[in-house]
Amino acid sequence: MSQTTKTSSPDLTVDAMETVEPPAFPPDGFKPPIVVAKQIHKTFRNGEIEVHALRGVDLTIGTGEMVAIMGPSGCGKTTLLNALSGLDSFDDGEVTIEGTSLADMNDRKRTEYRAERMGFVFQSFNLLPVISAVENVEMPLLVSGVRPAQARKRALDSLESVGLADRATHRPMQLSGGQIQRVTIARALVNQPALVWADEPTGNLDVGSSTEVLSLMQRLNREQGQTFVIVTHDPQVAALCGRIVRMEDGEIAAHE
Repeated sequence: MSQTTKTSSPDLTVDAMETVEPPAFPPDGFKPPIVVAKQIHKTFRNGEIEVHALRGVDLTIGTGEMVAIMGPSGCGKTTLLNALSGLDSFDDGEVTIEGTSLADMNDRKRTEYRAERMGFVFQSFNLLPVISAVENVEMPLLVSGVRPAQARKRALDSLESVGLADRATHRPMQLSGGQIQRVTIARALVNQPALVWADEPTGNLDVGSSTEVLSLMQRLNREQGQTFVIVTHDPQVAALCGRIVRMEDGEIAAHE
């Protein structure tokens, strides 16, 4: 059953909301799907106990969409994100990304594809505390074989795109929570991915920092057309996305 009402968080001030423009993606015209999931099943087993985390999930995400996946704790949100992105396996069904089935990729190909075409933003930031912001951002490029000089330039450009060029040499402990998450986003975007997966990206942030990070993701989605899939429990986050997918008990209950 579809709904159209989106609720913003009462904690977010009117002034903060006024600084955020509505998402431009997906546009009114047809956009080809970038992710297609068909009948995804995932069961976790602990001895004789079985937990059906995903129960035949069908989901299509259009190129350039900004989609929120919502639902109560334990409903399968993160499990679905991990299955769609190839971070975790699933028991049955098919996931196709940019026209290629994950089942047709071996582990090495999936790893290479994630490095080249995907970015990840997590609640826990996952930055290395002993190196600078620019060194954190350039690390994925260095690991994938990009020459150091080129990796440094691209990392600096990515930090500039998130408004942190003047914090490039700062270590994470010298940055605010919102700035740290912006560094994480810069790292996720440094390879210019087609898809960005975010799991509770504002979970550790205060209201002001959350608004800052969400505005940034919206701008990148609007200006660059990158697809964002965001797992969240926060209505403030979901209200700023172009579509909300609600999950219950491992199934999709509604699209809004």
